[in-house]
Amino acid sequence: MELNREHFRAIIYYNFQRQLSQQECLAELLSVFGNEAPHQSTISRWYGEFKRGRVSLSDDPRVGAPKTAVTQENVDAVRKLIIEDRHVTHREIEAKLVSRWIPHLFTEEQKAARVNRCQKILDGFNSGNSKNVYSIVSADESGIYCYEPENKRQSAVWVFQGEEKTTKVTMVATFVSKAGHIATISLNEQRTVTADWYTTICLPKVITELRKINPERRIILHQDNAGSHTDQKTRQYLTEENMELLDHPPYSSDLSPNDFFTFPIIKNRMRGQRFQSPEEAVDAFRNAVLDLPAKEWNTYFENWFERMQMFINVRGEDFERQ
Repeated sequence: MELNREHFRAIIYYNFQRQLSQQECLAELLSVFGNEAPHQSTISRWYGEFKRGRVSLSDDPRVGAPKTAVTQENVDAVRKLIIEDRHVTHREIEAKLVSRWIPHLFTEEQKAARVNRCQKILDGFNSGNSKNVYSIVSADESGIYCYEPENKRQSAVWVFQGEEKTTKVTMVATFVSKAGHIATISLNEQRTVTADWYTTICLPKVITELRKINPERRIILHQDNAGSHTDQKTRQYLTEENMELLDHPPYSSDLSPNDFFTFPIIKNRMRGQRFQSPEEAVDAFRNAVLDLPAKEWNTYFENWFERMQMFINVRGEDFERQ
C-alpha cells in the first residue's frame, strides 16, 4: 500500500496525541519510511495546526485548482521530460503540459496574524528608530554549495525517488544585527537543524560572541517559525540565558532579514566560484558577509521595518505579488 499525504497526516496527528516532540515524530517516521517520510517543515506546520485545534485529516478543496492536473498521463509526461533533460525547469514543464501555477492563498486569519505581528514590532521599536533595534539579533539557516552557478539552470538537476543526491552542500546558521555580522555556524555533517544542535552548539557560540565585551548585554533574538526554533527546549534555553524572543509573523519568509538580504546578496557575489570542499565554501561565505560595509547593514534593517509597514498597508497580502 502506498501512503499519501492524508495517511502521513494521520500518523503525525497520532504522534501529536502521544505528546511526542516534533523531532521524535520525525525520527520515528524516518526509521519506518526512510526517504518517503514527510519533511520536518511539514511536521512542524501540522503540529502548529493541531495545537490551534484544527484537526483535519483530509485536504480542503482549493478554489481554482484543476481537478485533473494530477493524472497518470501527466505524471508519465513529466517523467519523460525529466529523463530527456534533467535540467528542465518548472516553467518549461508547465508550458509543455499546458498547466498553470496556483499560488498560495492566505486565509483571512493568516493575513490578520501577519498584520498584528508586524504592527507589534513597529510599535515596540518606534518603526525602527528606537536604539533597541541594535539589540535585535536576526537568525536563519541556509545551504552553502561548493559551486554557486551563475544561473539556476546550470546546477538544477531533477532526482527521482530512490536516487542519491550528490550535490555537496553544508547548512549554516547565520546571525546578524544592525551593527553587522555576528556569527555563521556550520552544521558540518548534520543536514537538519534540530533543537538539540541549536541549543547545545549553535546558540552558546552566539551568546559567547555577543557577551564578550558586555556580559549583561540585552539580546533580542529574531528567528522564523521553524520547528527547531519553536521547540520547547529552545524556548526554555532562551529563558535560562535571559534572551528575549521577537515573534516572527507566520508564513513570512519575506520578512526574515537573512532571507531577503544576507543570503541572496552573498550568494550572488559567490556565483561562478568553485570551492574544493564545503569548509572552503563556508569560509568564503563568512568572509563575504564580513566584508559588507556598516552602511549596508543599516540600510537593510531600515528596509526590514519598511517591509513590515508595507505588509500592514496591503493588509497581510504578499506585497511582492501586488
